[in-house]
Amino acid sequence: MTLNIKKLVSTIVLLFCSIAFLLPFIWMLSTSLKIEADVFKFPIEWIPSRWNAVENYKEVWFGEHPFYLYYWNSIKVAVLTTALSVVVSSLAAYGFSKVRFPAAGWLFIIVLATYMVPPQASLVPQFILYRFIGLFDSHLGLILLGSFSVLGTFMLRQFFMGIHQDFIDAAKIDGGAGHWRIFWKIALPIVRPAVATYAILRFIWTWNDYQNPLIFLRTDALYTIQLAMQKFTTINGSFYTLIMAAAVSAILPLLIVFILGQKHVIDGIALGGVKG
Repeated sequence: MTLNIKKLVSTIVLLFCSIAFLLPFIWMLSTSLKIEADVFKFPIEWIPSRWNAVENYKEVWFGEHPFYLYYWNSIKVAVLTTALSVVVSSLAAYGFSKVRFPAAGWLFIIVLATYMVPPQASLVPQFILYRFIGLFDSHLGLILLGSFSVLGTFMLRQFFMGIHQDFIDAAKIDGGAGHWRIFWKIALPIVRPAVATYAILRFIWTWNDYQNPLIFLRTDALYTIQLAMQKFTTINGSFYTLIMAAAVSAILPLLIVFILGQKHVIDGIALGGVKG
């Protein structure tokens, strides 16, 4: 009986916490559907009495600063960065965990040490290098910036280390497989939930990235959604309905990615609790 009461209280507390976290998003969505005069009405109209959704979203997507262009830019950069980063981090993680070579431990420590360097400290050298090699003001430059992640390598290495060495040795002895075949046919499928989890995180980080596009992009037509949001807010600062419509549009892909990938995140957490 006592256990059931504790469970009921915990459920109620979590329910109220969830509602508290959702309220700002609900207000944002509600505001994006209203006319400007109804934004600050009190009490708050959670369901608009006068709808202006079509005009608001039409202005955001096809107005003077069309979001469809910035959406395409962000999707292109986020998807390609995620794909490249997953491949590079997976290969590096497998190499550090399953390939025996001299000074592997020291090299991995050096890689980890680079994570202690604040990203802001390397902005000036990166800026100078990109100007010199012609990658400044291009999407390719942004993609290459996010193509390697120390955190991703470390995270995936821990999962690869959970694969029992007997699997690797058996593939080498019985099947005559090399590391490349072992990686693609054995190791990668085993840690697929972890790779999917990292891919989701990498996509979210890249989509939300504001600093790198701000520093390395100058052409308006190359702007990502985060720069577009800042520009849109500056121009339409007094029109909260348009700003909220733009904000809803900006976070929609993140919600879709998380909803579609939450199963992989849960599987990745479960895999992390299983040791080889």
